[in-house]
Amino acid sequence: MSSSDRLLLILHIGFAIFTLGPLTAATMSTPRYIRKRDVTVLRYLNRTTAIYAFGSLGVFLFGLFLAEGKFAKVWLSASMTLFIVALVLLFIVERDQRKAVKLLEAAAGSSPVPSETAAAGAEDADAAKDAVKEAKDAATATGTAADDVAAVQRGRIAAFSGVIALIWIVILILMVWH
Repeated sequence: MSSSDRLLLILHIGFAIFTLGPLTAATMSTPRYIRKRDVTVLRYLNRTTAIYAFGSLGVFLFGLFLAEGKFAKVWLSASMTLFIVALVLLFIVERDQRKAVKLLEAAAGSSPVPSETAAAGAEDADAAKDAVKEAKDAATATGTAADDVAAVQRGRIAAFSGVIALIWIVILILMVWH
């Protein structure tokens, strides 16, 4: 193995370690923060997914250079095909992350926040209690609807993240096995 091939192998392995690990962690932790409705963390995870998905192309490119045109080998063709499938799934996950952020932001913006001080201006104590109860019920009703909508993205992200992680493991096994 020449020194240039060694350099390509080091870059290939380095990109794999430093992009695929954080990428998998970001995608697999997204459903938890959708459930918690933490939009700030979701934006960060979405940005992380986009950046590391783009960076993971380095793994693929350095792998192509290492292959040196020997694409007839089954393990190499299977690995490249699986990698492309994983990238397509990553773009779907990133799209669903963006949708979840938008849905949760819209739900947070449209749901009324119950306020004791706003209800305190009512004429009597019973009217104030009724106003607070109605505001809480409205917030609960809109929160439930937002959970139902974001649940679709949460489920799809969870499923695709698991499939992507399995694809990375299969590719790793193919690389080591050959």
